Amino acid sequence: MAEAQWSIRGEYMESCNCDYLCPCVYTNPQGPVTYDHCTAVLVFRIDEGNFGGLPLGGSKFAFVLRSGKVMADGNWIFAVVVDAGADAAQRAALARLAGGEAGGTPGVIRSNLVSDFRGVEYQPITFEIAGHNRRASVPGVFDFEIDGVLSRNRSGEPLYIDNTAHPANRRLALARAKDLHVQGFGLDLDMVGKGNNGHFAPFAWTN
Repeated sequence: MAEAQWSIRGEYMESCNCDYLCPCVYTNPQGPVTYDHCTAVLVFRIDEGNFGGLPLGGSKFAFVLRSGKVMADGNWIFAVVVDAGADAAQRAALARLAGGEAGGTPGVIRSNLVSDFRGVEYQPITFEIAGHNRRASVPGVFDFEIDGVLSRNRSGEPLYIDNTAHPANRRLALARAKDLHVQGFGLDLDMVGKGNNGHFAPFAWTN
């Protein structure tokens, strides 16, 4: 059976336990992370897209991961949350797409960096945007809130880092976390008021 073609675009946000600014981003990601490992959550809201003709607009998914000292070395723990609000066909498609079985960017991550895949859960995903503030959560799995680091030159506009090797976008807004909690998939992290790293950007993927 031929592999389904897919294309999605929308908005993404993330936070990790690294100090601001995360060394992974400006070392592409060859440099050591701030601590012994990097625990990160990346959340994606699909605004337009389809999987083999099945519409996916309005659905969401998230990556929960932990790398070692150098992200590019691989050996990641990696798990996926798919929005429980999607219908059964959409959930199945999103599990294949986000889990890396259908190629594209998730497939590259899964094939090259992941040694411990902890599966897919179907849970309600909250994804909120209010100006330069962003918040995402899944009950019992993760929650975080980030604020864009605003530029003095243009009111209300965040600073950006460009020409990165990040999977979501080459150009990322810079942000700092108000809090980051990860409880799911055997991971445990609680950070409040540390100003740790965050990013947000539009994203567009296809296989």
